[in-house]
Amino acid sequence: MHDPGPPDDAALYALGVGIADLLVRCGVMLATAESCTGGWIAKTLTDIPGSSAWFDCGVAAYSYEAKQALLGVRPQTLELTGAVSEETAVEMVSGALARFGAGLAVAVTGIAGPDGGTPEKPVGTVWCAWKRRGGYAEAELFHFDGNREAVRRHTVAAALRGVRRILTA
Repeated sequence: MHDPGPPDDAALYALGVGIADLLVRCGVMLATAESCTGGWIAKTLTDIPGSSAWFDCGVAAYSYEAKQALLGVRPQTLELTGAVSEETAVEMVSGALARFGAGLAVAVTGIAGPDGGTPEKPVGTVWCAWKRRGGYAEAELFHFDGNREAVRRHTVAAALRGVRRILTA
């Protein structure tokens, strides 16, 4: 089977437009907590006209300090599991909901490369987490191929697909 490669800008925009429609229909505001994508999910969504009706805020938190201060990630979590872990992604998404007014949040943390990978967590390792206010967090591990941009594009798409899945469940 042929790998279609990472989604282009038009594909990400189209995915965002579909999510915008779902958020409006559900009456839900969305927040993003991003590490490896550096705000790309928020940018993709706020490129859509009228996004202030359904997009609450986005946080790009790369450092341990920022994850702790802005999203409430516990120092022990970062020390024991690292920034790229299910536990950190879940604490990021939970922290976004605790701090902001959104009814749904998505968080991503990963290793986009070209450096930073280890045998246990190679470049392309990404955790995405989603949570509705009052609900339980869902997290999923991904292993994306490609260069830094490809890993980040795949991550944005995976995060948005997860938002769509939650809104249509």
